[in-house]
Amino acid sequence: MDTRFSVAIHSLILIANTERAVTSEQIAVSVGANASYIRKITSLLKKGGIIDSHQGVVGFRLLISPEELTLYTIYRAIFEADEVHVFDLHQNPNDGCAVGRHIQPILTEEFHDIEKKAEQELRDKTLAECIRKVKDAIVREK
Repeated sequence: MDTRFSVAIHSLILIANTERAVTSEQIAVSVGANASYIRKITSLLKKGGIIDSHQGVVGFRLLISPEELTLYTIYRAIFEADEVHVFDLHQNPNDGCAVGRHIQPILTEEFHDIEKKAEQELRDKTLAECIRKVKDAIVREK
């Protein structure tokens, strides 16, 4: 299972809610990951135009407001040119079997439709919504 997307959202929530610039080491502590892994994620976010860091200044800052930053934008930045599929097809079905001969084109179409719906859901959700939900959970915890 690939966790890059959830780690990216976690990191961005920290960056958005901290007055000072947040370092990869600080993010790593919260995420429970190695700082080098966080640097890979933040590198993708920076390349995607979502965050920035400056030489001589330690840490990251958001370039897009949480209200305007969709989860789809984050998703695309993290997976760049990777062709990510929520569902993948098994290889080498038996062409001698009626089901095996037809399963791949049928599931390819079905899975494509599901993925398009998931992409639309990601376009409809923002980082600001995730931030609000985290803050709500913190308040309920008290």
